[in-house]
Amino acid sequence: MMKGKKGLIVGIANNKSIAYGIAKAVANQGAELAFTYLNEQLEKRVRPIADEFGSDKVYKLDVNNDDELEALTKSIEKDFGKIDFIVHSVAFAPRAALDGRFIDTSRKAFDIAMQTSVYSLIALSHACESVLNDNGSILTLTYIGGPKYIPHYNVMGVAKAALESSVRYLAVDLGDRGIRVNAISAGPIKTLAASGIGDFRAILKWNETNSPLNKNVTTEEVGNSGMYLLSDLSTAITGEVHYVDAGYNIMGMGAIDKDENGKTVMKWDKIR
Repeated sequence: MMKGKKGLIVGIANNKSIAYGIAKAVANQGAELAFTYLNEQLEKRVRPIADEFGSDKVYKLDVNNDDELEALTKSIEKDFGKIDFIVHSVAFAPRAALDGRFIDTSRKAFDIAMQTSVYSLIALSHACESVLNDNGSILTLTYIGGPKYIPHYNVMGVAKAALESSVRYLAVDLGDRGIRVNAISAGPIKTLAASGIGDFRAILKWNETNSPLNKNVTTEEVGNSGMYLLSDLSTAITGEVHYVDAGYNIMGMGAIDKDENGKTVMKWDKIR
């Protein structure tokens, strides 16, 4: 399904990452991949992943560094000529900004979260526009903490809301070339990024208990959905936030159940 397609994976951290699940899904369907790493510490993790997918195209990239974005474009042009898709899996906020009250967020923490988690998609899309084929695809990762309140998500939730809005504006800018821009809103998964969110185990259990499918999603499931949005199966889809969360996003309140006496109770209270 992805045979002959070439793509760039930005922000993969390890083989537990959602980006890894997407990379695996598109590689299994024949895509040729390139990867980026932020620093030497992460390079040690990314290169073995690139080797796993038969790629020697691994580029250093700090998405907040315009010189490195320019160098990335030149490397892609040299190694591939042009590519067909980009996966943007980059987000960061200082840990202190993911705890306590949102109202106490510092100006510096807010700027860091917005620059790294939101503007990086804009900057990456702009830098790679010239090396992205017509009818290509750009995919980013978001979370329900953007449109909804999630405990401990704080400034990252505001950043994800801005990221989702950016998806819509980029979709219009690039639509005349047939380039699609979409986001996947995945359910909570145990990743390196999630380790910075307080009470994450409770969030996982809450989602499992209250989603219509009564489970949490896997990186493989998100990866398959990502492959679909990057492939020619989704040529009429752009500007969308696609939920892959076992249906949790449709819920207006917690699921209910019956106790041993037949009394209606909150399912969460029954099992926790």
